[in-house]
Order: sequence, then structure tokens, then C-alpha cells
Amino acid sequence: MKIIPDLEVEFEEIEFDEFSRACDLVEEYFGEAIDDVALHAPVSRRQLVAVLARAQLSGRQLAIDRLTDEGEMVYQSNDETLLWLDGDFWLDMRGLHHLSPDEGRAAREVHRRLIEAIDGDVPYYNRERDPFVLIERRPDGV
Repeated sequence: MKIIPDLEVEFEEIEFDEFSRACDLVEEYFGEAIDDVALHAPVSRRQLVAVLARAQLSGRQLAIDRLTDEGEMVYQSNDETLLWLDGDFWLDMRGLHHLSPDEGRAAREVHRRLIEAIDGDVPYYNRERDPFVLIERRPDGV
């Protein structure tokens, strides 16, 4: 699965203030998971927050309908949607946003930890699937 080419989504330019609000949102939402992953990953906390914010903005543009076509929704509330996606979601995000492999792995790990915290241990068959948490909450207009 190649999410970006197959979905034929045209990504919009993001204003700095929108990106800044997305950074605040992911910091608030993922909290300690960012700190835990950044502590052991070869990326800084600041880099990881920026990568997570870019993934959120891209995820919103891809829309939940298209994301659920590519995997399995495991939980949904007014605040978030948790998904296991088949294929190469994080690889596609790396290419789209020019991320290093370490940045992509660290962001994927933050998402995986959150899904495991809510949904329990990851079954063997999900180990190869890409975790993604789409944050629905939009404080202060994010």
C-alpha cells in the first residue's frame, strides 16, 4: 500500500500557526510517550514533536474514510481514532515529509505505545501493521 500516490490526495500548504498549534496538540495528547521514546531514540524531543505534528496534519488531509479503507479501526471517540494500517503508512510519511528513518521509527513507536496502552498488547499479526492515532480534539481552533 502506498497511501500518498494511490489516494491521489493533493496536500495543501500549511501555515506556520497551524503547524505550531498541531505541535501543541501532539505534545498535550501524547505527553510522556514522546519523552519516553525521545529518551531512547536518536532524535530529539523537539524533532519528534515536529514529526508527530506533520503526521497529524497529513492524517487529517487523508481523512478517516480513506485511512479506514487501508486497515482496521480499533478505537474511536470524540478525541481520537486509533488505527492499524496495512502497508507502508509511516514509510509514505517519511517520503512525503523527508524524514530520516530514525524520525519515522520514533514517531511510529509513539503511536504504537498509545494504541497498546488503550487496546492492550499487540497481537502477533499486528506487528507488521502501521499504528496511527488521528487526534480529533481541536483545542483553540487546531
